[in-house]
Amino acid sequence: MTFFMCLVLFCFVVGLVAVASNPSPYFAALGLVVVAGMGCGVLVSYGGSFLSLILFLIYLGGMLVVFAYSAALAAEPYPESWGSYSVLMYVVMYVIGVGFASVLFWGGWYEGSWLLVDEVIEFSVLRGDTSGVALVYSAGGPMLIICGWALLLTLFVVLELTRGLSRGTLRAV
Repeated sequence: MTFFMCLVLFCFVVGLVAVASNPSPYFAALGLVVVAGMGCGVLVSYGGSFLSLILFLIYLGGMLVVFAYSAALAAEPYPESWGSYSVLMYVVMYVIGVGFASVLFWGGWYEGSWLLVDEVIEFSVLRGDTSGVALVYSAGGPMLIICGWALLLTLFVVLELTRGLSRGTLRAV
């Protein structure tokens, strides 16, 4: 299990470097998908299977639609890829920075502290995330309604900002 967690966290950092170093939105979308998937893998390994499923569906289903729409408006005929010299320099700089930070904090990491939620209690009837879901829907109902209205307002603001000069949202940039 420790090897799996190291692999997931390594892929998470690689995805973060891919998003941070690439100026083109096309290749950064792949990095966002990798980061979202690996983040959900970390949540699953700690016992939050429902939370990771909701995060994966909401993030990739909602946020990447807006990302794809903005990438379509900012279309480049020849986008820079990860093999370009300027992007490669950013990748090298971020990898050196991550390596320096990992060497700096190496003494505080212990592999024995990576226990799963289900391994702590032997005969557990409930999972750790199901009780939290019930609490969100019972005590957090007003906050869910406020968040829904905020997302609707954000949708209208984004649509109004990208509308342009009364020509509609489909236009040549």
